Amino acid sequence: MINVDSIHHVRGESIYLDDIPLRSGTFHALTYDAPVAHAHIDSVDYTEALAMDGVKAILTYKDIPGENEIGGIFPDEPLLAEHEIHFWGMPIAIIIAETEYVCRKAKKAIKLKYTELPVIVDPREARRQDSLIFPPRTFKLGNVEKAFEACTYIYEGQVDSNGQEHLYIETQGAYAYPTENGSIRISSSTQGPTAVQKTIANVLGIAMHKVEVDVTRLGGGFGGKEDQATPWAVITALASYILKCPIKYALHRMDDMRMTGKRHPYSSDFKIGLDADLKIKAYQATFHQNAGASADLSPAVMERTLFHATNTYFIPDVEVTAYSCKTNLPPNTAFRGFGGPQGMFVIESAIRQAAKALGIKARKIQKANLLKNGDSFPYGQIIDRGEATNAWDTCLSKFDIEQLEENVATFNKENSRYKKGIGIMPICFGISFTNTPMNHARALVHIYLDGSVGISTGGVEMGQGLNTKMIQIAMSEFGIDPSKIKIETTNTTRVANTSPSAASATADLNGKALEIACRALKDRIFEVAADELQSSSTALSIKNNLVYVDGKATTLSWKSLITKANLARVCLTENGHYATPIIHFDKSKEKGHPFAYHVYGNSITTVTVDCLRGIYDFDSVHLVHDFGKSMNTAIDYGQIEGGLVQGIGWMTMEELLYNEKGRLLSNALSTYKIPDIYSVPKVIDIKALGTDGHPLAIRRSKAVGEPPLMYGIGAYFAIQNAILAFNPDSKLRFDAPYTPEKVLMDLYQNE
Repeated sequence: MINVDSIHHVRGESIYLDDIPLRSGTFHALTYDAPVAHAHIDSVDYTEALAMDGVKAILTYKDIPGENEIGGIFPDEPLLAEHEIHFWGMPIAIIIAETEYVCRKAKKAIKLKYTELPVIVDPREARRQDSLIFPPRTFKLGNVEKAFEACTYIYEGQVDSNGQEHLYIETQGAYAYPTENGSIRISSSTQGPTAVQKTIANVLGIAMHKVEVDVTRLGGGFGGKEDQATPWAVITALASYILKCPIKYALHRMDDMRMTGKRHPYSSDFKIGLDADLKIKAYQATFHQNAGASADLSPAVMERTLFHATNTYFIPDVEVTAYSCKTNLPPNTAFRGFGGPQGMFVIESAIRQAAKALGIKARKIQKANLLKNGDSFPYGQIIDRGEATNAWDTCLSKFDIEQLEENVATFNKENSRYKKGIGIMPICFGISFTNTPMNHARALVHIYLDGSVGISTGGVEMGQGLNTKMIQIAMSEFGIDPSKIKIETTNTTRVANTSPSAASATADLNGKALEIACRALKDRIFEVAADELQSSSTALSIKNNLVYVDGKATTLSWKSLITKANLARVCLTENGHYATPIIHFDKSKEKGHPFAYHVYGNSITTVTVDCLRGIYDFDSVHLVHDFGKSMNTAIDYGQIEGGLVQGIGWMTMEELLYNEKGRLLSNALSTYKIPDIYSVPKVIDIKALGTDGHPLAIRRSKAVGEPPLMYGIGAYFAIQNAILAFNPDSKLRFDAPYTPEKVLMDLYQNE
């Protein structure tokens, strides 16, 4: 089934926030944000701005009727600055005017006086100053100190990975207007409608049932709209609630880049120990997470780093510790992979350090330590239905790694200026929210009198094909044409108390809830059909809009059956609720079974480096991925391609730069580069790993949102291997992104 939204996208008919017609009397909002990263506010003069024609109001923290607090996990983030500025771009006031132009004109007239305070941008410096979001956490398995004593080889090093701008096509934004009885309705570009609803209610000091949040779709999210869509929705809701008029706020691209958080930068240390057979016997790592000025989702992101610190390898003795460091940057947040890639990059770097020192290929160490059934992760979950070895062997044999390496060796022997390199990247990624209570969903299904069906879930469509998969489930359960099924907007009034669309769990959770609702409805209407056809309900099925008995078509159509069910006063509405079974985690012990299942895969990346200029081209990425039983191969392959290229961008060219004062320097598309058509691999060859999937995956179709991003890590090591082919004495460093400037330095820098 093709993506149901595609035809509307290409014809410009799909509705996004900016496509919502403005109601009469709509005003526009703009934040007055901090021009400094850390300071005490001495005074703010709004007199000149308020006197301008077209300016309706300027709201500050003093105008908030409820709490000036938008922190999700910890209450440590004010909506509007009160007396102290914590990061460059922190909202101080809300300008309301007739047009955005007037808002921007008024912004220039505001006079702020402040006293600068010390600025921290480096997470290691934050740790030295004991500037932490919350206490550090440690996962342990075995006795790592004792294990190191028995190791034949021990290597240590430092690994740095930078942040990453989400750069969703649709920027952050919201549109709010008051409704009856002191209620308010908000259209928000958010992955978490319930989080927006709850926070608005808290800031306005009203009950949640008075706040209706509606989402049609997002123009991309990648995690950047899981938590950070909230302040902009709250700003519009606050202004609308106070001024009793519609308010719209859609951020300018440069405002969005300046004021929103990114993927967390990490600075980490590792120590790895191996025996003579290349078995990793001990592994120790310390992660310094740059959280920014407040918690946001940093605690959960840091936790997933620890969960994925050993990637797809079994190590009997492990100790990994993470610090969430408070700095004066915008609060960093969720990004595809959610801390997992940062952890995986460190263990993969440690393996490369060991391989170079031992004079062997890294894949020998990788292969020797792959997970197998019965092994334990450091957090206590036991491997079940593991596919690590299967993915590795299938990938390397299907794409003939020996021949690929021979081709690279031949090319390198024949060329002096250009060198090729290969990077192999296996992955193992857990699927579930690591906060167990978040793993639940609901679906509301109406069957109308004419046999058409309306579906509401808590899932948000943001380009990942969720709508299509939900329609596939309903049409399969009811045996009807997709034209009879409509996906409603995601709305907190229809489906309440939802988890955000994140953690690669949206299709699993909402799809399972939808199955439950559809099957309950089908059971009820089958009782009507059984009476009509003088048959047992267990013998019935529906295919092609007709009722079948024991596999034989009858004359009873779906539409006729619904008519008869309605006349029999059968309820044609159902609410389905699903909560993932089995999963649990005890944070007091740092042990449990936090994931419903794991996704496995393996990739081989080949690159050509110009050793004179430091630039590079990716020749190919060959990969084998554990889709399980894919519900929709076109959508799933698209997710693999998108995730892979986004991961390559993070590892190679997306350089996020702040100066020592906390000011964002890569603040526009002229200074922050993402992969374009000229920088993606020339060949992306995807093969499905033949597996039975997992019963906790929807229809055994495993999640594909986040896992493929980690394949991009292989790009870093492919470049590194090309550098070593040019200069075997080059000093290995692990500092992503591997920009051409860094490549050029490494080509000519020895140990």
